[in-house]
Order: sequence, then C-alpha cells, then structure tokens
Amino acid sequence: MNVLEINNVTKRFGNLVAVRDVSLNVAKGEMCAIIGPNGAGKTTFFNLISGFFPPTSGNIVFDGRDITRLSTHERVTRGMARTFQITEIFPELTVFENVRISAEVAGGYRLRPWISRSEAAKLHAIVEGTLKLVSLEGKADRLVGELAHGDQRAAEIAMALALKPHLLLLDEPTAGMGDQETFQVTQLIRRLHRESNYTIVLIEHDMRVVFHLADRICVLDQGRMLAQGTPQEIAANETVQAAYLGNAA
Repeated sequence: MNVLEINNVTKRFGNLVAVRDVSLNVAKGEMCAIIGPNGAGKTTFFNLISGFFPPTSGNIVFDGRDITRLSTHERVTRGMARTFQITEIFPELTVFENVRISAEVAGGYRLRPWISRSEAAKLHAIVEGTLKLVSLEGKADRLVGELAHGDQRAAEIAMALALKPHLLLLDEPTAGMGDQETFQVTQLIRRLHRESNYTIVLIEHDMRVVFHLADRICVLDQGRMLAQGTPQEIAANETVQAAYLGNAA
C-alpha cells in the first residue's frame, strides 16, 4: 500500500521550472531518501509535498486521497508532519512544553480555553511517551534553547511525532552537525523506521547517512527525477555518479 503517490508534478516560478514532471510512490513503512546537487529542486519538491506550494501541474495523493489543493494545516490534520533544515522549535520553552504544543494540536485542544483533568493526564502521557521514543525523557524540563544541536533536532522530531503522522518528512536532519551528533540523529531515525515502522521521506546531503538509512534513494537533478533505486543500485549508477555522487558512495 502506498502512503504517498506523486504523479507527474511540475512547479514553475515564472520562466523557472524548479520541479519538472516528477513522480514518486512511497510505500507504507518505507524509508525514502531524496538526494541531488544544490539547485536540484529538493526543497521545492518537499514544499510541494507538504503544501507550502501548489504544483503548477500534476497531483499528489496521500493515504488514498487527493491532497493537491489542501493547505499545509489540512495535510497535518490528515497525518503528515515535517521538520525543516533550520530547526523549528520554541527555544524559550522546555522540551516537554514544545512537544506538548504538538500533542495539543493533534488532540484538537489548541483552541479550547480549558481541558479536563483526564484530558490533561492523557496529553501528559502522550508527551512522555514521545520523549521516550527520541531518548529525551531525561531532559524534559530543560529549555530547548540550551540543548546541543543534536538534542534540539531530536526535540523537533519529537514535535513532529506528537502530531501522530502517517508520513514523516525530514528536511536535512543532520545539517550543521558534527560526527557524534550526526551519528545520534541517524540512530534515532533508524529506530523510528525499523522499530516503530514510521514511513519516512528525507532530504539529506550526507551520503554516509543516506546509504546507511534508506531503503530507496531518489536522485533529483535540475528539477527532474534522474534515477530511483536501492542504495546499491544508485551507488552503481554511472549517470548518478557523473551528475552527483562522484566517489561519495
């Protein structure tokens, strides 16, 4: 069963074609990595999936429903969550409070002036469970702005998970990290995929991360889908090597 189906999507900005006739299917439980050189259209492609831009042509189906014209908020309520290349958190709030905000959105509580004691207890349990999933339960009361970059990224991923997504979109999850933080975040993503069976699509520049994690790799180049395949197939693809990988794989 496909969670996500992208059919011949194109995005034009005036005379610039940022994404050209791209199709992609993502199966339930799959880890799919999007790679490509700078300017390949990766972020625009993610923005089309998550609803920040409408496609010029083509359509997007999520969980069997056409979401091409739905807003970002509507896609979130249907089970799509995204992190960003620049970590999007509330640094002045604690880790627990950051994740609670997402849990309240998922539970439909954000516009309510009060919630019952039983609802508050349920929210508390959801937040605690989510923090345990990303190994931040021991830092729940720390201000997010005081955490190391890797822990901030884990907190942002926890906020996404608290939305109860069917599809998790990760935009450059290891951007700006040293080797140790990259290893920690990579292990977190691997756990979410293999142990919790999340369906994940990620953009990633670090080929070590991509080839360590992905079930399937999709290569964009100049807005087009250059190739799709397993890590082994992509590593052996001479066209991909010439366009992007070089000796990175």
